Amino acid sequence: MDVKIEPSWKEKLGDEFEKPYFTNLIDFVKSEYATGRVYPPGKLIFNAFDKCPFGACKVVILGQDPYHGAGQANGLCFSVNDGIPKPPSLLNIFKEISDDIGKPVPVSGNLERWAVQGVLLLNATLTVRAGQAGSHQGKGWETFTDAVIKKISEEKKGVVFMLWGRYAQEKGRVISLEKHLILTAKHPSPMAAASGGWFGNRHFSKANEYLRQQSLPAIDW
Repeated sequence: MDVKIEPSWKEKLGDEFEKPYFTNLIDFVKSEYATGRVYPPGKLIFNAFDKCPFGACKVVILGQDPYHGAGQANGLCFSVNDGIPKPPSLLNIFKEISDDIGKPVPVSGNLERWAVQGVLLLNATLTVRAGQAGSHQGKGWETFTDAVIKKISEEKKGVVFMLWGRYAQEKGRVISLEKHLILTAKHPSPMAAASGGWFGNRHFSKANEYLRQQSLPAIDW
């Protein structure tokens, strides 16, 4: 199957694109886009990969679903388009960054600036029906993104994985502890953060310290 995705990822994931589950997934996704409103826009489904080639990937942040509100999703987990109000989880991420490294909360919630520095902003499910959270779960995306995580774990070394919340931590069980840095915390959603375990995690300074130890450029969060 000819999937329009960044070339290095196309090479790494080529076998997945030929598997029956992926063919069924794409048939489902095409039908959804043809018959209703689905996010993100079709050209941005693989935006996380297009903005962060395989060789450039230094950090992986794992989300669950794209945002399902109008104009929000741009194919990068936790990210929203310029001019869109920041969702509560993203606000809590920015608050933690401010507390951790002293960087002011930015005007825009668009995280493309992270992606182009080598942060793979990967949702477990890459599409969603408008206004219906979780509507594209269980259709094959999770199998695909499991393969992505496994490929990174097996073929790269020294990647920082940020796993926030139980779902992300379960999905990250395939990651090699010997080869990579795994940072875990509660999910940054208001309910989870309020119960403790999100604020004060210092993941952003820890990630940069680890990257510097490998003589890699730190991320400008």
